[in-house]
Amino acid sequence: MPRYRRLYVPGGTYFFTVTLADRSATTLTDEIDLLRSVYASVVAQHPLHCDAMVVLPDHIHAVWTLPPGDDDFPTRWRKIKALFSRHSATTGCVNQSRRRKGERGIWQRRFWEHAIRDDADFLKHVNYCHFNPVKHGLVERPEDWPYSTVHRDIRAVA
Repeated sequence: MPRYRRLYVPGGTYFFTVTLADRSATTLTDEIDLLRSVYASVVAQHPLHCDAMVVLPDHIHAVWTLPPGDDDFPTRWRKIKALFSRHSATTGCVNQSRRRKGERGIWQRRFWEHAIRDDADFLKHVNYCHFNPVKHGLVERPEDWPYSTVHRDIRAVA
């Protein structure tokens, strides 16, 4: 597998965007129980601290902090995407290239990551996660979206 130009920081904190191949699909929220199960399974094998996460119908945003000495976020995302694809009822768009690689065509092949630089950058990306459903017109307030860690953060403050 090619190693893309990514910044690998052992124990680092990262912001991610992971997207479905079909941007009009609602697969992630339609199959939220499967996604939660897959995520829990992968995190049990490859621990991390989830600082923030939001699941929208067609993409996920997350802020993760990896354990000290660990910079292997690609394995975590690869396993989440593969397990979800393997067990999903959704059939993606499978062209010849995807068929050769044994892919179901549910996810975009790659993901976007950004290494968090400082406290202000961290807060900006956590807020981006929590406000993303509002940005996309899905709800009026972040706390109205059910698939977000904003609820966990509100409970922690209360």
